[in-house]
Amino acid sequence: MHLRVTAEAIQRFQADWGYNAGDTVRIFVRYSGFSASGPYSFGMMKDQPQYPAVSETVEGITFFMEENDLWFLDNRELVLDVNGEDIVIVHNGMAI
Repeated sequence: MHLRVTAEAIQRFQADWGYNAGDTVRIFVRYSGFSASGPYSFGMMKDQPQYPAVSETVEGITFFMEENDLWFLDNRELVLDVNGEDIVIVHNGMAI
């Protein structure tokens, strides 16, 4: 499993979300009801790691997932990217 953040996503996090070097951002799995991608989706929030299992630091901003959320990745890559004006999370080839 691997977490990757594109340069375009970092620019958007900095410009639109106000993220700066030193910030830590948790990516987590949440129940979201029924949708085309299934009953689960990802959420993001500034948080401090407790039991980080995977992380990626780009321009001083650390993105991470905790051990208890890794089941959803199923040993695949998770990518934070940009589609138009939106930040998207791409998992298993599909933007969620």
